[in-house]
Amino acid sequence: MVTESPDVRSYDTELLDQAEALRSDAGLMEEYARRLRATAATLGGCPTAPEWSGPTLERQAACCDTAAEQLRTAAEVLLAHVGAGD
Repeated sequence: MVTESPDVRSYDTELLDQAEALRSDAGLMEEYARRLRATAATLGGCPTAPEWSGPTLERQAACCDTAAEQLRTAAEVLLAHVGAGD
């Protein structure tokens, strides 16, 4: 019995699109981190801001940075998978 292997190439475009979407999401996460840090800096100069707000926003920004890094890594993995089909 002969079985045909699926055409891996048919998935290349979808994987490339997904990798690009992941990179775009990573950029968004970096922008969110920047905004959170800007807000923390603004609140740092505000005497009525709660003490916890700055550190909390900084932790959230760090999480956004981590997410951006992970999204970029996932995009690289997809691109490597597409390249492995060559």
